[in-house]
Amino acid sequence: MSTPAAGSRKPSPRTVTPTAETVLAFVNTRADGSGRQELFGDGDSFAAWLAERDEFGGETVVTDADAAVARELRDALVTLLLAHSGDEESLGEPLLRAERHLRRVGALYPLATVVTAGGAELASPQAGVPRVFGTVLAAVTMFAQSSDWGRIKACRNPPCHFGFFDRTRNGGGLYCSTGCGSQVSMRKHRQRQQRGGGAPSEA
Repeated sequence: MSTPAAGSRKPSPRTVTPTAETVLAFVNTRADGSGRQELFGDGDSFAAWLAERDEFGGETVVTDADAAVARELRDALVTLLLAHSGDEESLGEPLLRAERHLRRVGALYPLATVVTAGGAELASPQAGVPRVFGTVLAAVTMFAQSSDWGRIKACRNPPCHFGFFDRTRNGGGLYCSTGCGSQVSMRKHRQRQQRGGGAPSEA
């Protein structure tokens, strides 16, 4: 493989691509119990969110049932991203259920290959809400083909589970922020103290 020209360098492993941004925008719509609100709670809230996102075609007429489908798709993707973070509770049967759900969704919203002189990409040939779900699947599929797929993660700090792009050099990030990492460390410290009857534990 030839080295790309200076004006067309491949994005570095720590560059968030448009496809990654689409995936993260979709998964980061859930309430987390600490201030973030559920953006797919009903058809109206789902429609309001779509109206602000150009990549999904802008304003779209949706129903409460569409919002429920969006929540199921989103939650399945969050489970995958938690698996990328090594979250033990998301592994095993939860991950298998999520992957089975995503296969069903993929069959319901097939994608089309769009070939141009500049390259090829996947896009949804459908309209309305099906196009929205197809666009999410297209973004996931295209980004998953890169070596950076495992860098899209969900924060291991419950109930945060915020989706983020791991920019660490070795791809070993587990939390969306230092604050979440500190919360987990403090929680583990308190658990060790409780098990030790209040005495400080040794490292």
